[in-house]
Amino acid sequence: MAVREEVNGFFIPSVTLVGIGAHKEIPARIKALGGKKPLLVTDKGITAIGITKQIVDLLKDNGMDCVVYDDTVPNPTDTNVAEGVKAYQDHKCDSLITLGGGSSHDCGKGVGLVVANGGKIHDYEGIDKSSNPMPPYVAVNTTAGTGSEMTRFCIITDTSRKVKMAIVDWRVTPGIALDDPLLMMGMPPALTAATGMDALTHAVEAYVSTAATPLTDACAQKAISLIAHNLRRAVANGQDIEAREAMCYAQYLAGMAFNNASLGHVHAMAHQLGGFYDLPHGECNAILLPHVEKYNLIACVDQFAEMATWMGEDITGMSKRDAAEVFIESIRTLSKDVGIPATISELGTRYGKKVSPKDIEIMTQNAQKDACSLTNPRRPTDREVHRIYEEAF
Repeated sequence: MAVREEVNGFFIPSVTLVGIGAHKEIPARIKALGGKKPLLVTDKGITAIGITKQIVDLLKDNGMDCVVYDDTVPNPTDTNVAEGVKAYQDHKCDSLITLGGGSSHDCGKGVGLVVANGGKIHDYEGIDKSSNPMPPYVAVNTTAGTGSEMTRFCIITDTSRKVKMAIVDWRVTPGIALDDPLLMMGMPPALTAATGMDALTHAVEAYVSTAATPLTDACAQKAISLIAHNLRRAVANGQDIEAREAMCYAQYLAGMAFNNASLGHVHAMAHQLGGFYDLPHGECNAILLPHVEKYNLIACVDQFAEMATWMGEDITGMSKRDAAEVFIESIRTLSKDVGIPATISELGTRYGKKVSPKDIEIMTQNAQKDACSLTNPRRPTDREVHRIYEEAF
């Protein structure tokens, strides 16, 4: 029997710091990378609750000046990246700190790509399009969900096309990733829920990905178990430091899984909802996850049955098919418990966005072109993707 040659990569930051008080390491770590005047990329929400000032003061106390760009929006745009690049160059910065969730990290990664390689962020859509290394870069996480502080993924909205550009480049992997549950204590319940369900989606899609390996499987398994046992607690009581720290590890493990196994059609489809309607990514994933996995079920019966046990379900005496169905239902239950809207229409109403099934056709076409679709365990037709959107509306 012929042996197929295949080499699987595994991409993670050189250093990761997780734990209470880890943020105090920021000045020493940026200096260790050679940075002297970082651009701190964040958003107005982080600034409003005082975390930006906390980090700026920490840097100043350690003799380091920094420049703040905090205009990043929830689905960061090509405009955000261009503005960040201008701030970096105008103030002669030499390094990057990103502070926040996936939006801040993605924007900062985009800034670093353009600063180091020139051109526009659109030039890097696709896989490994850069040729020069990023500036010294420390990613400081304030949410437990996206995993963006440790990944090689960068998702930027092209405002002219209303499409999220998927940039996958090993060079955008942060040099140092930092997760401190203290910075997450003020995260409101709705954001805690959305980011937690985002992390669950990462782990599930990575586990059933066609590019999964034993390394990514191990990360996905522990991530799913931690989320199932801690997300409700973190949503119910944001001051539960034990649950917050558990979610730090969970989302990071989920990041390790999908950073190397990639994702699937949940993300391919959710990216279109975010790009088209500017809806929150985590909630889009949460709504689509049971619908896409229902479609994937026949390709993943054994894996779904395993994931049911990781979600804490008792499948004793069940057939694998029945256990797989239990897993999908467990996703719906968790999503409902933490307050995620049941449908895209409900999500649109929550955020005052006008969503319409009339847009499904163009979103279907864009989802089929999304890089995340390549590793889904089934290859849906346009008609099948269209139907999944309809069911989720």
